[in-house]
Amino acid sequence: MKGNTVTADSTALQNRLQKNQKKLKTYLNKNGIEAYRIYNKDIPEYPYLIDVYGTEAVIYEQGKKLDEEEAPIREVHQREIEAAVLAVLGIPVERQHFKIREKQKGSVQYRPLDPTSRDFFPVREEPFQFLVNLERYLDSGLFLDHRPLRQHLMTVSAGKRVLNLFCYTGSLSVAAAKGGGVVTSVDMSNTYLQWAYENFLLNKLDPKAHVFYQADVLKDLAVRKEKRETFDIILLDPPSFSNSKRMEEDLDVERDHPILIRDSMGLLAPGGTLYFSTNKRRFDLHRIISDHYKVKEISQWTIPQDFHQTNIHRAFTIERN
Repeated sequence: MKGNTVTADSTALQNRLQKNQKKLKTYLNKNGIEAYRIYNKDIPEYPYLIDVYGTEAVIYEQGKKLDEEEAPIREVHQREIEAAVLAVLGIPVERQHFKIREKQKGSVQYRPLDPTSRDFFPVREEPFQFLVNLERYLDSGLFLDHRPLRQHLMTVSAGKRVLNLFCYTGSLSVAAAKGGGVVTSVDMSNTYLQWAYENFLLNKLDPKAHVFYQADVLKDLAVRKEKRETFDIILLDPPSFSNSKRMEEDLDVERDHPILIRDSMGLLAPGGTLYFSTNKRRFDLHRIISDHYKVKEISQWTIPQDFHQTNIHRAFTIERN
């Protein structure tokens, strides 16, 4: 099963991968994209996600505890996926990374799966490059669904002061800086800030011309407000939930987004724009936000073609009335 032979059992999956690949080929080639989603639970019998990163692939399973009768299904599926991915995408088994995406809370999803992994490599997303690591964490270090927003930020950031809160590995920061903005990137994790720093270097951006700051975002907003700092563009993409030890209180985006948005808007310069997004399923923006600010949902154009049949995120622009 791990050779070049595709089994009959994997034929349906192979056909779907071929169909999806054909549909995406022009889009990927035209835009210089090496990292993308090729499969999104398309076939009910194969409820997996398959992402391609250059010459490697990540296969996510929505995890659950399997009983003794169900456990062999996972092994069969893995062998069938290995065969189909090899046949259609030409990615050998040793470059396929299987992960179980369990329902988790807080910082668990950001804990290293393999803290010793140093297998960072760049993927192209013209005109950017980003470092990814497919073994160290559950996530790769690059949120694929933010691709259109990165392209947009590059076109609107010239001469702007940009604040990226919960910046993660800084892909949005890179986009804003590449577009001519001066960017302040804030995150609680020094590991991710260093990753962001390396992404700046990879994109031939001088990190010293920008700010990388480790802080609890909620505290940082208060400090910046006291200093009367202002920014022309603010990026706010908080985790759905976080109970990091570095935070005084748990963060729940459903519960806390009105406060996060309110405090962020306190730093927004006249005529500025706050970009708010969340991957929280079944998220509803609190009415108090739309009552107090000019809100426009931009989810439709910020979800890329390879995610077009999903509600991978919701995104909004928020401005003062």
